Amino acid sequence: MLEFLLLPSIIIFILSFIKSDKVNIPLAFVSFLLVLPVTKLLLMPKPYAILGDYLVADKLSTYVLFVSSVVAIGVALALLTLHKHVKVSKHAYRRFYRFFAIFWVGLIFSILSNHMGIYWIGLELATLSTVYMIRTNHTDAAHKEAWNYMIVGAIAISLILFGIILIYASAKPILGEDAMNFSLLLEHAKEIKSPFLFELGFAITTLGMFVKMGFFPMNLWLSNIERASFYPVAALFSGILESAIIIGFFRFSKIAMVINYDQLFVFVFAYTILTIFIVSFLIFRAKDFIRLFSLSGIEHMALIAMFWTSGAPFAALLHFGAHAFLKPALFLSTGVLESNGKYKIAGALRGYKGFKGSLFWFLVSLFLLAIISLPPSPMFFSELYGFGSMVSVAKESHHLLAMIGAILLLLLFLALIFYKFIEIYQSMKYEGEEGEKKVYLSELLSLVIFAVATASLILPQVMSYIEGIA
Repeated sequence: MLEFLLLPSIIIFILSFIKSDKVNIPLAFVSFLLVLPVTKLLLMPKPYAILGDYLVADKLSTYVLFVSSVVAIGVALALLTLHKHVKVSKHAYRRFYRFFAIFWVGLIFSILSNHMGIYWIGLELATLSTVYMIRTNHTDAAHKEAWNYMIVGAIAISLILFGIILIYASAKPILGEDAMNFSLLLEHAKEIKSPFLFELGFAITTLGMFVKMGFFPMNLWLSNIERASFYPVAALFSGILESAIIIGFFRFSKIAMVINYDQLFVFVFAYTILTIFIVSFLIFRAKDFIRLFSLSGIEHMALIAMFWTSGAPFAALLHFGAHAFLKPALFLSTGVLESNGKYKIAGALRGYKGFKGSLFWFLVSLFLLAIISLPPSPMFFSELYGFGSMVSVAKESHHLLAMIGAILLLLLFLALIFYKFIEIYQSMKYEGEEGEKKVYLSELLSLVIFAVATASLILPQVMSYIEGIA
């Protein structure tokens, strides 16, 4: 099964060395095939051992990997017309796919890993390959941000590694060399004789993962990178790379919940509220699409972490799926919107004529309204379930009034973000000069895939499947 999962990446890597103008379509076609082995894995009984006890497909990891493979298909479709919107050399295009193949291999290992060391190696492989994908945009800004990302990524990945070492040290007296195994750690969490050492390791690991997702205190580095790189890279960051990070948080936090749930909850809750507080005001001051969507992504990842630790894994996973589909769709839409004037928000939706133009206008409007959790967006339901679970947790801990106050504060920050998105949406529709603009078929197909995937999340069968994971 592992060979089947890795085969499309290997083919993409080999094809990327062929110096031919006609290689673009085969590269995109093979990218579509990424979903086939993941779909087969999705249908297999769980848990399924892929590589002994090191790589294991359970319901959670398969769901995350399947969502990521759908995002990969959407990005591959948008890549077909990348040269229509930005200046990109044929060599840079092939190089992007080359490192995308490496990125996908790292993603498979990090998402499916049942071993802390393999998780870290996969995450490091995905991080390093992303640096080179940023540099496919041959501009001074992109090269600068690639170096910035390498520095910040090195800090974050080092924190994660140090935290893993402490977690391993806390469990080694009872598990020996198997103390790197996620499943065994969860099974024997109550037997750990040095819980403080584990809690310290968890806090440092979580800090590293949060830094990689743009949480406090490094809120701006992610938006700077996504602004400087090509928009498909921004889509990969938001829809795929963050998936590999957040699943690590899910696994580590499940163990931490058994050891000391109260400390875990207070730490994550305070950290995410602080992050959302800062991000909401940064979003209010955003002047272009990429920064707006990038900062919004940080807010959503903070909500996912908050819901997960508040005893609402269903809400967290539903929100995760919706974010993974909606945010790449908005980044890819940005590539179309900005091709007629970089950073220009006012009047951006005007000038799209005919069936393709009207469909594009409708889909972008749908994504913008869905990302701010207007019903029937999946995010509306996830936030409803998530905040409800937070109240239930507070009732059990006798801190109901404090939790209600915190939720009201959160809703205030979210209302500020809601206002900014509505203001920008109105500006995109009603202001600016109108000129004829073009949108291409492959881009529309990409957005349709994301729209269908997002809508499918609220189907009863899909919601039941996600609830089964939770």
